[in-house]
Amino acid sequence: MSSTATAKKKQEQGSGPVLDWSAGHGPVTGALSATTGAFAVATTGAATAMPPGWALAVGAAGALGHTVAGIRVRNAGRTLATKAASWLVGAGWTTWAMTNGPLTWAALGSLATIGVGIGAAARSATLYEEAREDEANATEQRLIAAELSAERRAIAAEWVDRIQRVCSITVRVVGVEMWETGAGFSIDAELPPGGATWNKIAGESPRLSADARLPHGCTATASPGIHQGRVIIDVTTVNVLEEVRNYPADYGPLSVHTGIPWGYRTNAEQIRAYLREQCALIVGPTGSGKTNMVHNILAGFSRAEDMLTWVIDLNAGSAGLPWVLPALNGELTREDGKPVRPGVDWLAGTYDEALLMLDAAVRVAKQRKMGYQDLLSRANTDLLPVSAKIPQIMLVIDEGAEILASTDRQIRKLAEKILEVIRIARAMGVRTVITALGATGSVLNNLMIRREAKVRVALTGGETEGMDLSKMFPGSRGLRVDQAPHKGAGFMSTPESPAALFKAWRILPNQIREITAATSDRHPTLDDVSAKAAGPAYARRWDAERTVWMREQVVADDAEEASPLTPGLRLSALSDRQESPEDALARRFREEIDAQFGTAPEPRTTEPDDGAQQPAGLNLSALRGEEDSPAQQAALAALIAAGPAGTGASAIARALEEAFGTTRQTVVGWLKTWAKDGTVVRVGEGTKARYVHRSHAPEG
Repeated sequence: MSSTATAKKKQEQGSGPVLDWSAGHGPVTGALSATTGAFAVATTGAATAMPPGWALAVGAAGALGHTVAGIRVRNAGRTLATKAASWLVGAGWTTWAMTNGPLTWAALGSLATIGVGIGAAARSATLYEEAREDEANATEQRLIAAELSAERRAIAAEWVDRIQRVCSITVRVVGVEMWETGAGFSIDAELPPGGATWNKIAGESPRLSADARLPHGCTATASPGIHQGRVIIDVTTVNVLEEVRNYPADYGPLSVHTGIPWGYRTNAEQIRAYLREQCALIVGPTGSGKTNMVHNILAGFSRAEDMLTWVIDLNAGSAGLPWVLPALNGELTREDGKPVRPGVDWLAGTYDEALLMLDAAVRVAKQRKMGYQDLLSRANTDLLPVSAKIPQIMLVIDEGAEILASTDRQIRKLAEKILEVIRIARAMGVRTVITALGATGSVLNNLMIRREAKVRVALTGGETEGMDLSKMFPGSRGLRVDQAPHKGAGFMSTPESPAALFKAWRILPNQIREITAATSDRHPTLDDVSAKAAGPAYARRWDAERTVWMREQVVADDAEEASPLTPGLRLSALSDRQESPEDALARRFREEIDAQFGTAPEPRTTEPDDGAQQPAGLNLSALRGEEDSPAQQAALAALIAAGPAGTGASAIARALEEAFGTTRQTVVGWLKTWAKDGTVVRVGEGTKARYVHRSHAPEG
């Protein structure tokens, strides 16, 4: 009887105990119930001269009913006999007692003996039934195991034959493990004597996958086994990488010591990055999901209780703004009413701010070495014990590899600081995560990066240009870009796991806000020793004058969205800062470009009317035939407008950025080409270099 029905019946009865008559009896209560029932019937029957045969008939009916019920539930014969005998013995005693009197010592003694016998028999039958049930379950499990074992034996035999056919190696399969996710299985095999290694099987991964007729995106990859004579072959049968999976909704606490999840493997299991001593390198061309990957990384760091994240992104700080602005603008709230802290601890989107951050990181590393000598001595270690009280600083540098490879004198200062942090700060808990646009020699030729960045990610998105996986993952074989054609998919390697396919979760903007609010009270504060070393540059990092560039960017973006044909709101006009000559020149360029390429009609092919007035300013249409690209035409016009004094790549890039989205690197490439063919003349060297159009260049 359910608790609801019992309560209802109690209300109907008004008061008194409620008895559950459907409850079963155990050996003791069952024997007691049987003997007391038999004694009551015998006493009543003797007193009322009841015919003794009635008791015997009831006992026979009870024995028959329990036998039928036992057969329906498939009780053992022993149990059926015990229950039937209990009814018949009890009915026999009742019949005898009604005839000879139930209140004699012989009647009472024999009834007690019968009760003990019924209890013992019931207990024995119960134990026997439990044993039968356990044996039945065990038998069922053995049958399942036998079926599974048969499946595993079939898989083992199939792959032994396949490896022999494709790799010319005869292996002995030690075990086959089916993945819990159902996406594939792993084969543990023993290599034959004679010097065969797992690398030979790994190099034949594409052929093995094709021979097994695996679906697109599924692979058969080999990795080292428990010793050098064993190999593990992971076979993916379901392509989980083609699915789009959002970042897990569990925003629980993490730690640098337990690893930070960065995505999932082809077996749908999470892959973690352990960054206490390692740096990381992430490469991915435009459109491969690199920015989303950076947000995955920042999400994990934000959830950690012993990590602080500093972000450098010279592309207007775009990688860190979603983690900072909602908190700084007061858009997020906590249940306790306290303000929400930004999801990253420091964001640098300008050269000056990045230099301040890197200088602070170097000072923190050096000060920790001096200030925590006693702690290191007590802990008997040369690695600073990172905890919530002494957090690890993770320096995330978006497109940092391009900074390291730059030849610009100013950018080289940042590169030197980055390399210094990587070189001196490992033991003191300051590590870096650097991103790049491609796995090329210019990125990977740096010995410091190759040596320290042991956690590596290559997001391919199917892109083949600039994705040299052999340089990114030296020693790994069988990796092909076409294995990861999906956005956000690629290859990841760590010191704990070799390079293999993986995919980053899709993290949505609302999740970034949720994580920022959910982890606000989890962020540690910089320890006193480090905070003192970082100085005012760190303490005043969120001051209004230091973050004005963030709000300027947002306002300008909003203005452009509201009216694409009109200039955005210029907060710089409200500043007391004087306009530099370069900025003034860039402003003139923009005005001319807007006039010519934004709303002006195409150049006339016929002569104008005699009374028509020609517009003043630069005649940019005169360059239409000189270059195919309007941006190049505008750049040449800017050079002409600069006159004999010339101008630099930065000023031209700033002028073209709004109209065409042209970067400084692109302008530098144009200028080099034009300098070779004589269109422009280079004057000066380094940061003082200027380019003069040939029409203004001095003769000779």
